[in-house]
Amino acid sequence: MNDDIYISAIAAAYNEIENLRPLVEQLDKALSTLDKPYEMIIVNDASTDGSETLLKELQGEFPALRVIRHLKNAGQTAGLDTGFRVAKGRYLATLDADLQNDPADIPMLLEPVAAGRFDFSNGWRKDRNDPWIRLVSTRIANGVRNWLTHENIHDSACGLKVFRRECVERLKMFNGMHRFLPTLVKMEGYTVTEIPVHHRARTAGVSKYGISNRLFKALRDTFAIRWMRTRIVRPEFKEEA
Repeated sequence: MNDDIYISAIAAAYNEIENLRPLVEQLDKALSTLDKPYEMIIVNDASTDGSETLLKELQGEFPALRVIRHLKNAGQTAGLDTGFRVAKGRYLATLDADLQNDPADIPMLLEPVAAGRFDFSNGWRKDRNDPWIRLVSTRIANGVRNWLTHENIHDSACGLKVFRRECVERLKMFNGMHRFLPTLVKMEGYTVTEIPVHHRARTAGVSKYGISNRLFKALRDTFAIRWMRTRIVRPEFKEEA
């Protein structure tokens, strides 16, 4: 950690070249309102659409931008985990690279964490701008996820989150675990709050997720989290004088 950096914003990007410039511009604008030192970290997950060249260009325009490139495509969980490992900030923020998350919501999510009321703020896309089939499938997935894991998180998979860096320092980020960060953090003993955030329709690029490539993987991962919650060992203790 670098004490000079107040917050690190992290986005994993795979073939999002059309969204990268507005993402960095909006993110820089949002973080500058904090009047604190910040950094923006884009993890390029081995994109093949020319993102590497554009990101180099953006680095020349935005001094706070850091670019990390995966040598092989590894997925969103790996991208976020890489960001966690290289981030220097006291607080970490995550968001999707497709511009459906609004970077302007980051200060709002940061406020209860920086004030010490909670350790982790999870965005809640209460009014989502997605096709109806995705809305229905997501609502069902959230319901099943909460039922199986005995949780009450409305939108665990929302990409927009702000938290103390300590929340993720001990986490083992297996593939798919980014969808369960609030639960994983609570299992580590940290406090979590949910805050409604803006959600925008995708206007450029192509979604990397759909029902066919997410449903069964997410269900499998949910059973893994359920097992972890029932088997975690964390006894209360005190040191004898």
